[in-house]
Amino acid sequence: MDVSEQTEKCPDKERPASSCLSLRSDASMPNPPEFSKDTADGRSVQFETSNTSALSCASIKRDSSMPTHLDLTNKDPDRDQYDSPESAKMDGNAIFKLVEIQGMDILMHEMRKYKGILFPNLSQCSGSDKQDEVSLTSENTQQDGSACEGALKITLHVLKEMGQKELANKLEKHIYGELDVCQRKLRDKLRKFEYIYEGLTQHGNQTLLNKVYTELYITEGVSGTVNNEHEIRQIEAAARRPATEDKPIKCEDIFNPLCGQDRFIRTVVTKGISGIGKTISVQKFNLDWAEGRVNQVIQLLINLPFRELNLMKERRCTLTQLLHHFLTEAKESGISNFDKYKVVLIFDGLDECRLPLDFDRNELCCSLSDEASVDVLLTNLMKGNLLPSARIWVTTRPAAAGRIPVDLVDRVTEIRGFNDPQKEEYFKKKISDQNMAKKVISHVKSTRSLYIMCHIPVFSWISATVLQKILQETERRPEEDEGRGEMPNTLTQMYTSFLRYNSLIKSQKYSAGQEEPDTRSLDEEMILKLGKLAFEHLMKGNMIFYESELNEYDISVNDAAIYSGVFTQISKDDFGLHLERAYCFVHLSIQEYFAAMYIFHTFVCFNQNLLEPQETSTVQEAPVAVTPLLKSAVDQALQHDNGHLDLFLRFLLGLSQTSNQTLLRSVLPTLRSNSSRNQELVEHIKEKIRQNPSPERCINLFHCLSELNDHSLVEEIQNTLSSGSLSETTLSSSQWSALAYVLLTSMEELDEFDLRKYSRSEEGFLKLLSVIKESRVALLKECNLTEKCCDALAAVLSSSCVKEVDLSNNDLQDSGVKLLSAGLASPTCHLEKLRLPFCGITEIGCGFLAEALRANPSHMKELDLSYNHPGQVGMELLSSVQKDNEHLTVRLNNNEECYLKSSLKKYACKLTMDLNTAHSHLRFSEDNKKMTHMEAAQPYPDNPDRFTDWGQVLCAEGLCDRCYWEVEWTGERTGIGVAYKGISRKATGNECVLGYNDQSWSLRYCNGKYTAWYNRNDAPISVPYFNSKRVGVFLDWSAGTLSFYAVSAHTMTHLHTFHTEFSEPLYPGFRLGNVHSTLTLCQAETP
Repeated sequence: MDVSEQTEKCPDKERPASSCLSLRSDASMPNPPEFSKDTADGRSVQFETSNTSALSCASIKRDSSMPTHLDLTNKDPDRDQYDSPESAKMDGNAIFKLVEIQGMDILMHEMRKYKGILFPNLSQCSGSDKQDEVSLTSENTQQDGSACEGALKITLHVLKEMGQKELANKLEKHIYGELDVCQRKLRDKLRKFEYIYEGLTQHGNQTLLNKVYTELYITEGVSGTVNNEHEIRQIEAAARRPATEDKPIKCEDIFNPLCGQDRFIRTVVTKGISGIGKTISVQKFNLDWAEGRVNQVIQLLINLPFRELNLMKERRCTLTQLLHHFLTEAKESGISNFDKYKVVLIFDGLDECRLPLDFDRNELCCSLSDEASVDVLLTNLMKGNLLPSARIWVTTRPAAAGRIPVDLVDRVTEIRGFNDPQKEEYFKKKISDQNMAKKVISHVKSTRSLYIMCHIPVFSWISATVLQKILQETERRPEEDEGRGEMPNTLTQMYTSFLRYNSLIKSQKYSAGQEEPDTRSLDEEMILKLGKLAFEHLMKGNMIFYESELNEYDISVNDAAIYSGVFTQISKDDFGLHLERAYCFVHLSIQEYFAAMYIFHTFVCFNQNLLEPQETSTVQEAPVAVTPLLKSAVDQALQHDNGHLDLFLRFLLGLSQTSNQTLLRSVLPTLRSNSSRNQELVEHIKEKIRQNPSPERCINLFHCLSELNDHSLVEEIQNTLSSGSLSETTLSSSQWSALAYVLLTSMEELDEFDLRKYSRSEEGFLKLLSVIKESRVALLKECNLTEKCCDALAAVLSSSCVKEVDLSNNDLQDSGVKLLSAGLASPTCHLEKLRLPFCGITEIGCGFLAEALRANPSHMKELDLSYNHPGQVGMELLSSVQKDNEHLTVRLNNNEECYLKSSLKKYACKLTMDLNTAHSHLRFSEDNKKMTHMEAAQPYPDNPDRFTDWGQVLCAEGLCDRCYWEVEWTGERTGIGVAYKGISRKATGNECVLGYNDQSWSLRYCNGKYTAWYNRNDAPISVPYFNSKRVGVFLDWSAGTLSFYAVSAHTMTHLHTFHTEFSEPLYPGFRLGNVHSTLTLCQAETP
């Protein structure tokens, strides 16, 4: 068989050594053919090399410009001199004889040039060699550039095969230059990401990476908060959110500023839960660059996965040495000064990092040649002390994102998983039988917890694999083994079925259409070894396991490779020199399931509770009820504020159910039956729900009750909701938690949440805060909220997706606005609309808001402060902020008119004048609500509390809260104020007058002008002349403010506010200076 026949019959196989072309003298071909620069299809000639032969693997494409063009079709009437009948009869051997002669002429010609480059000082050169040396400087070469490149590749290959790697590198660097050499090699290496394997590398189906769905969404701002929730809770939250308004950003654009922005983005952190596609995104970024599609301004891409950096924890090296370790192509091409190139450093898997990353205490390092620990090099890289012009991309799970200080991160992006349409699309593609696919989709949708989990692509694969298998078994054996065909409704049932059908999983990860191996392939011993590994490293927070750690558990590398359905080796195609192989479970949830299974098996088979300290090594023979183990697991899970053991707990409780144990014994034959005392355990969990104030922890406890098939609390609150009587019902702590769980697990999107449907109290607000956190619009108006709620709401605003909040008609006051502004000022607050009408806000609160909006000006679009009293100063502050932010609208409508009547009327108090304190010339009527200054004294009995020299009276009520009252008078001389009970009543002179001592505060009206008095000091009030003689008084005792307002039918004007610290109850007091003048206590009017 000749070469051409081998090529036709075995196009994908390596060509044997016997196919190598013999070397001929170039003298046999005096006139070498002239090749054009590019091949007919526009690409350079590619030479593939094999270990058997350099020349036999060269694939040289035909070029239309070759003068020796052969047309073997014999159909063209206009044939040239080579298209003779004789040439048409030439066989393959003759054709390739010509190719051999011409190809060898090119090769020998180029090799003589390379010889001159590598050995310029050779003493003896042949005439032809000297001639070729001269031709090196000639600009008019007749050789095709791609052919020359092919000759160079062959030469480099042979030199390396001969062990002359340094000579090969020297030649390549001379021809291309160090950067070009490095880029060529790097691009070739990164093209391995063109395909990914769905399943095992040996058996899975290759898929083009560019067809794998991976989408990044920009997250404005930099998160400085830590998400104290298990990732499953984060998935649940994401599943309830409506379509995001954030603009999507492609992988290649993560370092580009958004439209309208002009800033250098150096460090990007990309967050995403386990299995969501962070590493795939990194691979796509690499591939796009390698294939020249995008980001060609980047000169070097250096990938430094944290799982490999972990293995260098104890090493000391320079940054150049570290980068050479991960980019050997740079070392080979002679690049040592990375400062002069545009470099992107990619750190994948921050959550896998076992380095301390001590940004605070690590020493300073500013030189590429300074030797330091890897940890010091990394922290100085991220601080910009090393390679300040380099771009840095870090991927991580959300919980670890906080390991990099906020001020070092310029952009945060998030990778989202499948949305609802994509879930269905996946099942339809995965399951070829569309009727079966519809059944799978229907079942997953019917179980909310499973449907939410399908947000993760790997869980969608698990669900499709298990449910398809069950349906196929049911169709084949509809009457046999009926229990085994039951469709899983909980996570534990799903994962137990997953383990039972491990034969499907052994050879695939997301694959479909694989052949069906033995269903009992995982032996019990290996399952328990993996379970022990899973549990002990789960407690340490490890997801990555190195070969040395596997050896500690007596797990061989070969074993790990066999069980890749649940436990897999991380890609061998990572970067660097691979100090040690790394492994992980296919997904974190599988590790958590294996950990729970191991704990349960150890307890029921050996009576050992591995969750408790072991006091003795003695193993009890008699079986022990599993309930104490489960109770201790509940207690331990609640001790972890970050929800670290939440899913582990759900699996453990689920495994205590008889149905799951029956399934599990198919792979763990030694497992004994040991069911929990369900009612006792249920009551223990319900008690924890009553005791635990954390909504996040309580929600997981409801999931635990679901695993135990107890839905009593949920059904109780659902019945209350259906009756429509919830807002009038007093709920217990457990019922509040159940309500939050029902709302958070509803199929409906939490676009708008109206608290008034469920509660109008601060207790309801705090109990449903977790629901508010997951909504886009929070309607909290008229819910009797005060400043006590503002601190909690501020925390929500700084760490959630809430875009709009309506707090109208709540008594927040300036003190509440101060707390709320702390959240608004956070760079992680994305609130766009805030409504605060009728919230009792003055110029002080306006100052807090203005400061917050200046600190975080990017997001707020609308601020409504209508029906408050900002005053002139407050209006100026907010107008200045609005002027600086073109996208911000501040509403300050109808403040004077309605502030008092609508915002403060809720504090209206009933007052009665105390006749025992009244001056003798005052007469009272209308149930002691009205007093008149008389010429003659009234027949009042003597009383030590009575004012004797001035026409004053105090009210009977002592006030020490927020209170509001209005008075209206006739005459031109009136005093309105408050006083301590100890104010003098009998002193001569002015000592008893309201405002003329340190025991009272007063507003005085005299002939149309107002003055404010305290301790004989007066403060003139510059306000227009008023025909109306009506004043409203607002006392905020705890805040130390006493405010006076001029009130008329259509206007309200702030007159004066006293700021002090009150020490005892205050009694409203009034004084009339003119005979026949009157003063009446009025009821506040509704606007």
